[in-house]
Amino acid sequence: MNTVISTVGLRKTYGRVHALDGLDLSVSAGQVHGFLGPNGAGKSTTIRILLGLARASAGTVRLLEGDPWRDAVALHRRIAYVPGDVNVWPNLSGGEAVDLLVRLRGGDLRSASYRAERERLFSAFQFDPRTRGRAYSKGNRQKISLIAAFALPAELYILDEPSSGLDPLMEMVFQQEVARVHASGATVLLSSHILSEVEQLCDQVSIIRAGRVVESGTLAELRHLTRTEVSFEDDGTIPAGVQDITREGGRVRFTVDPTDMSATLATLANADVQGLRVNPPSLEELFLRHYGEGVATRRGSAA
Repeated sequence: MNTVISTVGLRKTYGRVHALDGLDLSVSAGQVHGFLGPNGAGKSTTIRILLGLARASAGTVRLLEGDPWRDAVALHRRIAYVPGDVNVWPNLSGGEAVDLLVRLRGGDLRSASYRAERERLFSAFQFDPRTRGRAYSKGNRQKISLIAAFALPAELYILDEPSSGLDPLMEMVFQQEVARVHASGATVLLSSHILSEVEQLCDQVSIIRAGRVVESGTLAELRHLTRTEVSFEDDGTIPAGVQDITREGGRVRFTVDPTDMSATLATLANADVQGLRVNPPSLEELFLRHYGEGVATRRGSAA
């Protein structure tokens, strides 16, 4: 099985609203595939269809060589899912909630390997399993879902904003766990707004806009989306190879490809420029660059 997720011409409508409008997505076995896009682009709708929680209006979708709508029960034994907003049972302890989620996937709670893995993850995520669900913060509720997902091996991990609510230390633990399951041969579909997370983990990236995939490839292939912005007091210095040059308010701004950054900074150091600012791109900025025309059109229409 070379393709774990495949959608062709996938459409989903809610009345007159086209949540998905011909989405083509392919995720190969063993990949960590980033699934990116701003809110409302159709990511969550796609994930709901992949999980068998919603039925496609048109197009085809295959998941682990099965139909996620007709074969949902069998497929969920092979899938681990982490949502971005986790709700837990208020009267169950964290450990009981983890066990229940694992049982729903067919896990054997008496297995020595499961119990050892669960304890390892409790320690790694600094999680107290004795606290009742009603007392957990958002970050701790997120840990319940993550521990349940990683404690039982899966062929496919579908992670929808999985590190939401985690502090930077726990974000590092999460990245280590994704790297671990990836090394074991599992496939990961990762929806995230954290660029560093995507850069650290993903082999392939697909960017969705208005229900369609508009960019797909490795981050190296999509290098034009990850340029860094550089600005300084305008003294006429423009290094070679920079992009998107603008001048405003006595400052010059441009963007630089990652491979050209060292040479650009060396040129600016030799020129002794003043007021230098270097801003690595956030995903929000990348989306604005990619969606800029549409954003400008909407703002103009609103005005």
